[in-house]
Amino acid sequence: MTKTAALDDLLPALEMHELVDQAVTRAGERSWTIAELDWDSLRPERLSETDRSAVRFITFVEDHIPGYLSHFLEAFPVADAEQELERFGFNREYFRFLVAWAGDEERHASALGRYQVETGMATREELLRSLAEEGRKKFALPYEHPVQSFAYTLIQEKATQLFYQRFRETVSEPFLKDLLGRLARDEARHFAFYSNLVGAYVARDGAAAVPGLKDVIATFRMPLADTMKGYWRWSLKVADATSYDHTESYDAVVRLVRGFVDTPGEPTVDDLGAFVQAIRRVR
Repeated sequence: MTKTAALDDLLPALEMHELVDQAVTRAGERSWTIAELDWDSLRPERLSETDRSAVRFITFVEDHIPGYLSHFLEAFPVADAEQELERFGFNREYFRFLVAWAGDEERHASALGRYQVETGMATREELLRSLAEEGRKKFALPYEHPVQSFAYTLIQEKATQLFYQRFRETVSEPFLKDLLGRLARDEARHFAFYSNLVGAYVARDGAAAVPGLKDVIATFRMPLADTMKGYWRWSLKVADATSYDHTESYDAVVRLVRGFVDTPGEPTVDDLGAFVQAIRRVR
């Protein structure tokens, strides 16, 4: 977000509280720890070079959590005594989700990092240095309206979930297969929260929300796409090896809008679906 959002761009704090409460409760019920993973089951000899490349790639993405979190805390500040109570109320509730989400992502990064070390992909020193090289780069989203930032994250979480599911289908190393299943389930929870959040905006604004969502889809880039050297070549190799296409996640936006705009054949909804298909054809 490039400027302070207008108050009418934010949901009421009570509505946000209910959405966050559901997400945080579910996170607590379905959490897992690195210690409970069966590290004795590691079979690194069953990893292909593609598997190793994909693990290194996703470790960079997951480890960038300080950058992601810093962006959202800057966009939705909770340490500003001058801001309106309504704005602080919304930001405070979103902060509760961000803390739980960041904990999940930090656990993902830690598990993947340890996996690299345990399987001999890198030494701890090599790993920390390479992650620091990318981790110090700033992450930012270009959108002015909160719902656009939330829609971006909805797509990103869904795309990540789909990737972990597809990657899991291709690996034979048992520990990695289990870990990818856990990561996919966490990302599915994050997607569910953002789906409910964006859904609340669409339920409130109706078809008027569609142009902003189209802008997100048209400009969408996965995290690190514009900052990590060699990202596009690396990501395409990984995607080809796992039969993964991140644009599949755009369909989630179309389904969400269709679920909240009640008029059958609503032109703006049909237009959004056609727009998504056109985007997917040219990528």
